Amino acid sequence: MNIPVVHHRFVDVEGVRVFYREAGPADAPVLLLLHGFPSASHQFRRLIDALGTDYRLIAPDYPGFGHTEAPADFVYSFERLADITEGFVQAVGLERFVLYAFDFGGPVGFRLATRHPEWIAGLVVQNANAYEEGLSDLARNFIANRPGVPGAEEAVAQILVLPMTRGQYEGGTTDVSRIAPDGWTLDQHFLDLPGRKEAQVALALDYHSNVDLYPVWQQWLREHRPPALIVWGDGDAFFTVPGARAYLRDLPDAELHVFATGHFALEENLPEIAPLIASFLDTTWKD
Repeated sequence: MNIPVVHHRFVDVEGVRVFYREAGPADAPVLLLLHGFPSASHQFRRLIDALGTDYRLIAPDYPGFGHTEAPADFVYSFERLADITEGFVQAVGLERFVLYAFDFGGPVGFRLATRHPEWIAGLVVQNANAYEEGLSDLARNFIANRPGVPGAEEAVAQILVLPMTRGQYEGGTTDVSRIAPDGWTLDQHFLDLPGRKEAQVALALDYHSNVDLYPVWQQWLREHRPPALIVWGDGDAFFTVPGARAYLRDLPDAELHVFATGHFALEENLPEIAPLIASFLDTTWKD
């Protein structure tokens, strides 16, 4: 029986104490796991257990999420999340990796990719949107909240409560009994820590900056043509399947799989998705 040893560590990046999980042989193909909202690296625990004996998996928590500790004066924006993640990659000595981008991991990861294309050996994109047609009406209404818009902060704060957190896990799923309550319970614990809701409101009001960069990221995809595996839950209330298919315009050789599940596709479909990732890593790392 192969069960990986998982290490839980911290590293300092620009005064931020970044928490991360790591498993796997040092010389194995590397998968950098970038989590989404409102979660943290704990969302990858089962994937790490599934793949961590044969591949090197590394999953950090962003500032404002999980166990990472940021100073009180940290300014929350997607550029700053990318800055800290960039520093994290350098601090742990990664030179090349396959990037797993989920939800917020898309905006953070694509910023890394455009800054350091030499780092990217391939992409695993899971419900991480980079195309206008992938935005649901709910997502568009959410993105319309930005600094200076009357009532924007109050509107965003409404999604930071337990029923909404739980709904992001269970909504759109086929078999809710496959969704462990641990994920949304732990997410809400972190959301309720002092200062965390303020951080999430700031990020929500900055989300429009990601949509503004969609053309830049699409251009990067067209120019660099990284190998890509796209997996998508078709019941995602925010990011719709047309956004998954849109990647094929710029990455016509990408592999696409759509599952009858929700936003957190790994929660319900890990048994189907983990082998796809393993095969992709094997193929990509040889090229």
